[in-house]
Amino acid sequence: MPATRAPLILASASPRRLDLLAQAGIAPDHVRPADIDETPLKDETPAALAERLAREKALHVHDAGSFTLAGDTIVAMGRRILPKAGDAAEVIDCLKLLSGRAHQVISGLAVCAPDGRVSVRAVRSRVLFKRLTDDEIEHYGHAGDGVGKAGGYAIQGQAAPFVRRINGSYTAIVGLPLYEAVSMLQGLGYLSGAASPSGAE
Repeated sequence: MPATRAPLILASASPRRLDLLAQAGIAPDHVRPADIDETPLKDETPAALAERLAREKALHVHDAGSFTLAGDTIVAMGRRILPKAGDAAEVIDCLKLLSGRAHQVISGLAVCAPDGRVSVRAVRSRVLFKRLTDDEIEHYGHAGDGVGKAGGYAIQGQAAPFVRRINGSYTAIVGLPLYEAVSMLQGLGYLSGAASPSGAE
């Protein structure tokens, strides 16, 4: 008999996560962004926040009988959590903090299995920025590339020349630690390629 599998739900509308999954030959059957409160709890560490948000997003959209994959990206300097920049001013504030310094990118991952099992993990990467000029900060801030991004920048975009060094997972910094995501899905029994995707919703 041909192999069959339960459908896969991606709890995110991020085109970056879809593109990364496509690189692994995985096409979610459904795309269901999870709208949850992402406010950190009192004294919550960046890693704990990333894991909690990933879990809550996965559980928020999960259907019994399906696999669900969710992720959340946190940018932190020590215990300080940088915002997902809402406008150019926040992007500029983030870049001023990141200029010439190292920071952590923490990717929370959660996978829910059809039988109710949940796997959660945090993947940590270290990013070192070069010292930015005022012109570079202003130009990037007003270019719009960092709006809506954790820490106010996207490593795969116009901020790529700012990065001197990374230690960790490049795909995690982009938006989804691909090795870990595939490993977690396989560990819970997901069989990619066994059925044709039914399309996003």
